[in-house]
Amino acid sequence: MGGPEVENLIALFSRLPGLGPRSARRIVLKLLREPETRLAPLAAALQAAAGKVRSCSVCGNLDSADPCAICTSPARERRICVVEGVADLWALERAHIYHGVYHVLGGTLSALAGRGPDDLSIAALLARLERERVEEIILALPATVDGATTAHYLAERLKKFTVPVSRLAQGVPMGGALEVLDEGTLATALRARSPA
Repeated sequence: MGGPEVENLIALFSRLPGLGPRSARRIVLKLLREPETRLAPLAAALQAAAGKVRSCSVCGNLDSADPCAICTSPARERRICVVEGVADLWALERAHIYHGVYHVLGGTLSALAGRGPDDLSIAALLARLERERVEEIILALPATVDGATTAHYLAERLKKFTVPVSRLAQGVPMGGALEVLDEGTLATALRARSPA
């Protein structure tokens, strides 16, 4: 179509989540139509990110500073929100409701995937609790079997620290109709109900 350089770009873009070959072709075509205003800045930004962005040695967030801006902010509360991945951390930050720090596990426990406690950053979390003053630990893990297993495992390991441990509420989503929810979600919502 457009030479090996174009085909390589399409192949690279199509590997990104949510993009197939057709979407990748549209993106590449748009970039190549305006190389000075779209392609060159994108290439420069990718090069800069590849050279500077790293995992935070404290929490696991991605940032160009280590420790990251969240970990070093004096305005942050001394609460640790434990999340599965960086995408979850970014989602909580976009909500502008949580003002503490984070700890990225790098996954959840999964017997099927062969992921055990040593494959996650659980030891780093426990080490943080040994050296940092923490007011609360919030387990913000997915509402899946693996997420629940991980939360239960962590809750057991965190008991020795005498720090309050909480989990995100689960159940009926905002705007959700009861008739379309599955039985597990309804049961969780009923058990976690709060006073009106």
